[in-house]
Amino acid sequence: MALEWVVLGYTAGAEAIMLLLLTVPGLGGLRKGLIAVTRNLLKPFMSVVPFSLFLLMDIYWKYETRPSCDAESCTPSEYLRHQKSIMKSQRNALLIAAALILYWLLYSVTSLVVKIEQLNQRLEKLKNRD
Repeated sequence: MALEWVVLGYTAGAEAIMLLLLTVPGLGGLRKGLIAVTRNLLKPFMSVVPFSLFLLMDIYWKYETRPSCDAESCTPSEYLRHQKSIMKSQRNALLIAAALILYWLLYSVTSLVVKIEQLNQRLEKLKNRD
C-alpha cells in the first residue's frame, strides 16, 4: 500500500521541479526544451487526477471503517496506534492536495508560457516585416 504513496510523492516532486524550472527567470536557452518536455509530460501526468481521487476514496473508506478509540475505552498502545493512523491519513490527504494543485499550476503555467512564446514570435515577425 505504501508504493502508491511513493509514486504520488515522486510525481508531485517532479511537478514541483518542472514548475520551478519553468518560472525561474534567466533560462532563455533552456526554456524551449523545458516547454517541450513539460507539454509532453502533461498528458501522462493527467493520470494523477483519477489516481488521487482513488486514494482519497481509500482514505475515506479507512476513516469510515476505522474502529473508534477513546482514551478510556482502549489501551494506551491502541490509542497511540489510532492517533498514528489518523495522522497518516491527514498526511496522505495533504499529499493528494499538493499533487492536484501542482498539476493544475503546471498546466496553467505551461499554457501561459506557450502563449507568451507565441506572442513573442508574432512580435518578432511584425518587427521584421517593418
